Amino acid sequence: MKIDSYRFGEIKIDGKVYDHDVILSGSKVRRWVRQESHNVLWEEAGGLLGLRPKVIVIGTGAVGVMNVPPEVVDRLRHRGVEVTVERTGKACEIFNKISKEKKVVAVLHLTC
Repeated sequence: MKIDSYRFGEIKIDGKVYDHDVILSGSKVRRWVRQESHNVLWEEAGGLLGLRPKVIVIGTGAVGVMNVPPEVVDRLRHRGVEVTVERTGKACEIFNKISKEKKVVAVLHLTC
């Protein structure tokens, strides 16, 4: 899977355009819906462990408004998962770079 492009509110993955936040895992793209719109809760992030990633890449939006609490990152790392938190543009670059080498799950906020 490859992210072709990203801009505020829109991402193109393998030629298909999405206008909502996404979870990328293996060859699947799913809608990412959070309980709190600009906060990542442990219950949501911990649920990603079921996808068995080696790396989780979190895109926090175009200007980084989405909050990823340090304790969420720490809990994921404590379970042996590498975690990268970046603005979504940079997160897309990282995903494309490492997804051929490691099992990566990306969760990407497309606005703010």
